[in-house]
Order: sequence, then C-alpha cells, then structure tokens
Amino acid sequence: MLSASAKAVAGVALSVAVVAWAQTTANTEISPMRGVKGQTIFSQELPKAELTIAKGFRFAGTQRVNLYGNAEAEQYLFVEVGPRRTVSRFYWVQFEHFLPTNNRTYDYDPKRTMEMGHIVFAYDVKSWPDYEAMQAEDPASDGAAIQRLLAIRHLSFPHKTVRVRMFHLPSADRRAELMIIYGEALPRDAAIPVRQGGVELDTEAPGSAQTFLQHARQGLVVRTQ
Repeated sequence: MLSASAKAVAGVALSVAVVAWAQTTANTEISPMRGVKGQTIFSQELPKAELTIAKGFRFAGTQRVNLYGNAEAEQYLFVEVGPRRTVSRFYWVQFEHFLPTNNRTYDYDPKRTMEMGHIVFAYDVKSWPDYEAMQAEDPASDGAAIQRLLAIRHLSFPHKTVRVRMFHLPSADRRAELMIIYGEALPRDAAIPVRQGGVELDTEAPGSAQTFLQHARQGLVVRTQ
C-alpha cells in the first residue's frame, strides 16, 4: 500500500485480472514469480514463501494493478461470505514494488512487530464504521482496485469492520513489500469502538487489537522456502 508521498500520479490500470471461484484447486498464475494452487499462494521471490489460507475462505481472484504510475502490485483475495453476499471475513494479500522509473522507498514505522514463518511483519489494527465506503474514497487506490475485483463476484466488503494490516519489506533497498490485510465484520451491537477516519485499536483498545491479531494469525500459515 503506497504511502502518501507515492501518490504523485493519479491513475490505476488493471493489466491482468483472473477470477477463480468454484475450482479453488486450479493452478492460477498472473506472473512468472507467483501463482495460486488451492488455498496456497506460491511466491518465488520478494519474499520466497508460501502463504496458505484456511479452508473456510474461498479464493475470489487475483489481479495486477498499476498504482499511480509509481508502483505495481499483485493482489490476491480470499473471502468468507456472509448474509446478503457481504464478506464476513477476508484475506487480501498484496505483493508490491516500485517501478524503475523512480527511486521511492517504503517508509513504515515498525511500532509493533510479530513473526510468522520466520518472516517479521510490522502490523497495526484499526476499525471503521463503513470499511466498504472507505475503500472507495480514492478510485485510483489499491483498496478501490481490490473492491472492484470483489464486485466481479457480486460481493461487497462489510461496513462495520476491524482490519489487521501486516507489512514485510523483503529487500534491503526497501523498494518492495508484502502486505497482508485480514478483515472481519463486526456485529452492529459490538462494543469495539468505531468512528469516521478509523480507530487505532492498538492504542484505544489493545486487548481487542490482540484478539483480532490472533484471528488473523489463526487462518494463515506462512512458510519460507
């Protein structure tokens, strides 16, 4: 996910889009470096790893996206569908790198870190009253692109939602990243605080933040090759 400094050029292009729904055992590839087989994403580099999503989630599709003319991202989406074709839980996995036309780097502040499969991730946990609307605010963003991929399946993101976002920078030059987002719909009467602009649960409700971080970890297995 690009930082604000990377959003100098507006525009997004979906260069490749693949949707796999019923046949989740099929081998789907959108680049020589990565592909999906069953519940597992295989990455040959940046990082070299396998990411397996729990069987309760269905593979909703993958696509390659150009972000603001500055970076390219490969997006993979696994979802658990709730009532009225609204997603109840999801994993959005994104491999991203800056293009050779610029010298930008990713500049995340790793306030909180955790490890999966010998890979260290920085993470944050946040909640929104309307996650779907938030994703659509910038039509050129990676969030709007993943929302369009979901819409191909006539599905939508949930409204009241907690999101766990995890980042890993696999190269010393900090020009590539692996981002994993786990999202979970909240009941209307949930006590988790939400408000416009999002609530940083790590600071306002740290106990709840740790609970949702564990939920994210329970449905994902990372293996380094």
